[in-house]
Amino acid sequence: MNWFCDEMLGRLARLLRAAGHDTALAPAGTADRALLDRARAEGRILLTRDRRLAETAGRHGCLLRGQSVEEQARSLTAAYPVDWLQAPFTRCLIDNCLLRPAPPDRLAEVPPGACGLTAPFGSASNGSTLTSCPCCGRLYWPGSHVRRLTGTLRRLAQAERPHPG
Repeated sequence: MNWFCDEMLGRLARLLRAAGHDTALAPAGTADRALLDRARAEGRILLTRDRRLAETAGRHGCLLRGQSVEEQARSLTAAYPVDWLQAPFTRCLIDNCLLRPAPPDRLAEVPPGACGLTAPFGSASNGSTLTSCPCCGRLYWPGSHVRRLTGTLRRLAQAERPHPG
C-alpha cells in the first residue's frame, strides 16, 4: 500500500518512511483538488485529518484521528493493515527514496561518538551500517534517533497484534 500524507501529517509521513513504506508528503499549501488528483494518479491512499477532504476522496482517502503521531499511526492501523516493521530504515525520511549502502569514505561525516554503534535491524549487504540517500545525499547511521524510532515502531507493531485470551 502506498500512502500520501497531506501537509498536516508530516511527522506521520516520516514515521511511515522509517517503517519502510512508500509515503509521499504534500507540499504546504497544495490545493485539495491537486491532492485528490495526485492520490488517484499514483494509486495512493490520501491520509488526512480534514474530514471534508477525506469524504471527497472516498475510497482513495482515510480520515485519521489523534493529535500525536502515535495516535495518528494507531488510527491508520485501525483502518488499514500496516506493518510497522516492514523494512525499517530503508527509505529517506526527507524525500522517500530507497536508501543504499554508503561508501566507507563517508564514515568521516558521522559525528564523533556515533561510530561503532550496531544497527538495530542489521547492516547493509556490504557490512556497513551507514546508508545514504541517492536523491538528496543525506547520510544515515544507527544513532540515538534510530533507537528512539525503533522503539516507536515496535510499540506500534505490538499494539496491532491481537492480545491472547
